[in-house]
Amino acid sequence: MAETDSTGSTWRYTWACKQNERRQHTYREAETAWRRRDDELRRLRGLAADLRGSVAAGSGLPLELAPGEVVFRAWPAAQLVEVRHTAVLPAPDLTVEPHPAPLRLRPPDGVRATDAGMAVITNRRLVFVGGSGRRDWAYGRMTGLSHDPAAPVTLVQVLDRKQTGGLLLPATEAADFRFVLTLAFADAIEQRDTVLAQLDELIAEHDQTRPFRPAIATPAQARLTARVPGGRRTVAVAVALTLVVPAVLLESDPPVRPGSEVAAAATPAPAKSSAPKAGPATKPRPKPAPSRSAEPAERRCGAPANPMGYDYCGGERIRRPDHRVCDHFDCVQEFYSGRGYLVLCKDGSVSLTGGRRNACAGHEGVRRTIFT
Repeated sequence: MAETDSTGSTWRYTWACKQNERRQHTYREAETAWRRRDDELRRLRGLAADLRGSVAAGSGLPLELAPGEVVFRAWPAAQLVEVRHTAVLPAPDLTVEPHPAPLRLRPPDGVRATDAGMAVITNRRLVFVGGSGRRDWAYGRMTGLSHDPAAPVTLVQVLDRKQTGGLLLPATEAADFRFVLTLAFADAIEQRDTVLAQLDELIAEHDQTRPFRPAIATPAQARLTARVPGGRRTVAVAVALTLVVPAVLLESDPPVRPGSEVAAAATPAPAKSSAPKAGPATKPRPKPAPSRSAEPAERRCGAPANPMGYDYCGGERIRRPDHRVCDHFDCVQEFYSGRGYLVLCKDGSVSLTGGRRNACAGHEGVRRTIFT
């Protein structure tokens, strides 16, 4: 016996079951992806708080540590790479990539591997130990650091070496290598708290994106279009055909009967009057001005209107704001002395100290990030 709802309609009950299954499937996929990212952010937060390194971690490594030097981590499968055409790399920073993209296995063009060995990160330097020798990059002498966004390659420039070199890691190890290197560099300049604050902000932002459990569909919500195979699409196509077919028939020429052309030619045409009829001059009617459709509201999520396109909705962080930013936002004093990214403080002012220690100090803390 077919199962029915309170109205006695079996098709309504079937529609509600399928709709709930579809909603739950979409919700479970979104929830799984959200939890995966949440676990990763919290893992990085714990690693940033607990990773201190030790001398014992360097035991057994073909590396002699200096007094006070400790080993954070070592990667046995690393390759030394060099760049054919040297370019100026950006200065090292403490940015944690919120959504790292998948990395390809091969190095980019112009980068070639010259040796294979082990990569070691200590609290003072990045070291490569290979079959042809050793390569050191001291944090205090680093002038440039770049992580390739598409390949597991990290390039480094230092003061005492002209040629740009770096390391190629396995794609599965590149993210942890880059994060530990950021922590080590932050320790070298006494800015680990900045990395922790940045991770706390990323976790707080991610918490706001957690998917909501969908509402339960009931049989009473089913529409009549659900009874038609294909649903509303089928109904829309049928309506379109109903409107298009008569229009095509009206625009087509009627069939011509045999002899109609002869009869039309034999009929004398009415004589035209030579005197034109006098009548009141008709004024041409002014054409109505086309109505302008309302322009869609700009997507700002509460941000003030501005020509730069800055908003609170999400996107890329702003580290070099437009020179007009203070014309549309309430900038703090000494705004351009900040060395972070653009954030909105809790008192409504805007600061360039996002991701730094004591961001929005004196302005009640950070409320949200401004994006472009």
